[in-house]
Amino acid sequence: MATAKSIDTNDYKLFPSPRNVHRVIFEHQVFGPHPYALIVMEDFYFKGRYSLFSVCRMSDGKMGQVVTFELESDVDIFNTKFVPD
Repeated sequence: MATAKSIDTNDYKLFPSPRNVHRVIFEHQVFGPHPYALIVMEDFYFKGRYSLFSVCRMSDGKMGQVVTFELESDVDIFNTKFVPD
């Protein structure tokens, strides 16, 4: 059984996706309150690097996912194209 190592920040307890190519928390972030939504990052054709995390938001304990982006323009692409299941 594999164990996931979490990353704690002031805002989140993050659990990196094993499919991440870049295991970095980038500056531009989007929280989605959809912990079970399947997000196939390659299908968005982002221009910069990105990473996906399962998260627990520290302020209220809400579970979800956070997508982080190197480029701010990729936030718009994600927000436009992502439709939760």
